[in-house]
Amino acid sequence: MNAVTLGSLLHSFFEDHLKLQKGLRPASVGSYRDALRLFLFFVAKEVHRKITHLSLSDLSFECVLRFLRHLEEDRKNHISTRNHRLSALHSFFEYAAGRAPEMLSEFERIAAIPVKRTPPPETFFLERNEIQALFDNLSSERRLSLRDRTLLLFLYNSGARVQEVVDLRVENIVFGPYPHVHLHGKGDKWRDCPLWIRTADLLKQLIIKHDLEDMPDSPIFFARHGRPLTRFGIYKIVRRHASCFDQGKSKTKRRRISPHIFRHTTAVHLLEAGVEVNVIRAWLGHVSLDTTNRYAEINMKAKEAALKLCEPPLEVSGGFPRRPIWQDDPSLLKWLDSL
Repeated sequence: MNAVTLGSLLHSFFEDHLKLQKGLRPASVGSYRDALRLFLFFVAKEVHRKITHLSLSDLSFECVLRFLRHLEEDRKNHISTRNHRLSALHSFFEYAAGRAPEMLSEFERIAAIPVKRTPPPETFFLERNEIQALFDNLSSERRLSLRDRTLLLFLYNSGARVQEVVDLRVENIVFGPYPHVHLHGKGDKWRDCPLWIRTADLLKQLIIKHDLEDMPDSPIFFARHGRPLTRFGIYKIVRRHASCFDQGKSKTKRRRISPHIFRHTTAVHLLEAGVEVNVIRAWLGHVSLDTTNRYAEINMKAKEAALKLCEPPLEVSGGFPRRPIWQDDPSLLKWLDSL
């Protein structure tokens, strides 16, 4: 039996494990690639050899620890970035442990390196009046007005990830009395999202305008020069129309409105409308309910803040006064003393 080499292990990890078995999308595979490439360059520099001359024995527990310190101290990466790189290494070494049993002990130590705790990022979303203002201010005169209005309404209606919008095809839209869309999400998983009649009408208009009725494999959203919209193209359209709603007063805490904030907005507005959390989880394509529960926490904080704003002063509320009434009733006090 031939010994497993680092090169063959990396190839099978990406081509078989990530792409075929886990069904990860190209963007996710690229994230693993970037993390492992950084790590391998670091190891090669440490052992003074080319990457092509590295062996599995060079990938030690201590080396991984030094790499993580390098990310924080030299590259000045945020803790969340450090954790993200570590998660990629965890996946690789857990995979490698099953194919190089002679390295099992070392790889187990690496897989056990904990992530560092970090507060979750603040989740921004647009209020209902901001969404209304956004669509009220959209122009209907420009050449690409129909595309932009349809795109923004689709993002808000579906809560789709930007890559899911890029991958959207004509055949994924189901028209009729109950219009809905098939979205191809993370992990090669498909899900159905209902569409408002208005969203379906705009999508149909866009398809007819570009003569796509007989082209089921065609993308729906195109750039100015006829090419399909990319992730960056969708980001630019959102920025152009929604930049006036950027949130945060200071530059350090300012959050730019992006396509993903429409996803947050969809989740919060569904909660406000009374939709059950499990339904929202399926709607957004979350694997874990914990991810969806984050929006429930945001919604509860908003309700508590609203409750405090409308709380009446104590003296006009229906609560008890500071001095109980019985203390001013002599006959009642005399009766109590006689007990």
